[in-house]
Amino acid sequence: MALLINLLGMVALLLWGVRLVRTGMIRAYGTGLRHALSVATKNRFAAAGSGMMVTAVLQSSTATGLILSSFVSQGLLAVAPALAVMLGADVGSAVVAQILSFDLGALMPLALLVGFAVFTMGQRTRARDLGRVAVGLGLMLLAIQQMVQVTAPLQSSETVMRILTALGDEPLLALIVAAVLTWLAHSSLAVVLMIASMTISGMLQPNLAFTLVLGANLGAAAPLIVATLGQDPVSRRVAVGNAVFRVVGSLAALALLPFYRDQIAFFGEDPARQVVHLHMLFNLALLVFFIGLIGPVAALCAKIMRATSGDQDDLRPKYLDHSALATPAVALALASREILRIGDIVEEMLLKTREVFRTDDRELVFRVEAMDDRLDRIYDSIKIYCTQISSKEMTESEGRRCGEIIAFNTNLEHVGDIIDKNLMELASKKIRHQLSFSKDGWKELELFHEQVLHNLKLAMSVFMSDDVDMARMLFEAKERFREQEMAFSDSHFERLRSEQKDTQESSALHLDILRDLKRINSHLASVAYPILDAAGALRSSRLRRAQQSEPT
Repeated sequence: MALLINLLGMVALLLWGVRLVRTGMIRAYGTGLRHALSVATKNRFAAAGSGMMVTAVLQSSTATGLILSSFVSQGLLAVAPALAVMLGADVGSAVVAQILSFDLGALMPLALLVGFAVFTMGQRTRARDLGRVAVGLGLMLLAIQQMVQVTAPLQSSETVMRILTALGDEPLLALIVAAVLTWLAHSSLAVVLMIASMTISGMLQPNLAFTLVLGANLGAAAPLIVATLGQDPVSRRVAVGNAVFRVVGSLAALALLPFYRDQIAFFGEDPARQVVHLHMLFNLALLVFFIGLIGPVAALCAKIMRATSGDQDDLRPKYLDHSALATPAVALALASREILRIGDIVEEMLLKTREVFRTDDRELVFRVEAMDDRLDRIYDSIKIYCTQISSKEMTESEGRRCGEIIAFNTNLEHVGDIIDKNLMELASKKIRHQLSFSKDGWKELELFHEQVLHNLKLAMSVFMSDDVDMARMLFEAKERFREQEMAFSDSHFERLRSEQKDTQESSALHLDILRDLKRINSHLASVAYPILDAAGALRSSRLRRAQQSEPT
């Protein structure tokens, strides 16, 4: 019993090390990794390569799959290229297993030492995240090293050997057992490395070890299936397609195992190396066989997971009809309608931002970041469309309207960037350091946030109506917003002077949020300037009085 507990403890340590590496890399390079997945999909081979690279960094094909599911749900990626990415992701996970299967025990203390030093003494967030990665790697190497030692005495256990012998005689049962273990562990990498360690100690015979590896690859589909159960049918297609690859592949590989198991020795006589070689060959075979079939598999997934009537493809612009370019007035009206879509995205991003700061939900951070990618795509489409409109012959008022659309489109894109690059970074910092706001401080932030949402709606109305009075309201709201930001900053410093603990710990975070919300509000208010200027309602430095605003 003690040996079994020790083994389970080492497995838990291995899983924890994998988790540390994955979370550290996501925090340090999450945006870049997501960008790599979203852009490297021009063809299926580039998509597979991006999946291989990202998963080799994250050490989790499930994490890659969740990102892809989010992209597909938001309309940022079609199912077929997402499935190509998953095929590459499975190979990337096998590459990591190959590297860790070497005798790297000598690096373990160095990784732990360097990781601890960087994490505790690092001044920058990214440095601390990379320290977390190094610690996780050290823990993984320690767990692998200890598992070899822990499993060696289990050979003398008659009960354990009888169980393993029974599994060896029932390959289908062994396949299912390994699949269930992988589902419970949520990491095929950890299970494959555990199988390799048990093979080194002589506890597992190669034939059973090979079957268990195939079972681990089968079970690797389960975590993504379970993680996407609550999502819409479109986003679940990636998980279903990945399951199709693995079920077909593992059953076929198990049936053909007697015909190729002796050939695996060609790559090396070491039983542990043979285990990871089979893991690599299996995933390479899936890539080679299915890379040409991702279209039919995607179609099958669409039939299995039918989209509901409410599902929409939010990636493509809805209203930018290129046949209308010959009539600038119509084209400009269509571009304005598309701007409203961006406004809706910005509003949803702002609502989710408030929820992130309230609940510390890291998953919401990823959703907001994905929404900014969607916003950027629509922004680019509007920009190109307006450029095409401007090449046509237009009246003076049409030219002015085209400039207003381009300017407001750019300002909304800047708002999205502030939310994604600044506020989400602040939210991640709050979550990492477990910071909290004082009761009064959070009330002020909520009020400030609510005013930004109100001004967003007002700005959209001003943009669509060109109404001078509404533009004046937006301008005056900006002035009040600036005054309130100063008042909230003063009350924050007053709380600091009273030495409230929550205020002291979250002071920089609080002020940065106020600053970024003020920047967002300034971008929104900019839509009022050309309208007020055209109406002669602006002085060089401030708004004229109401009775002087009307042009003569």
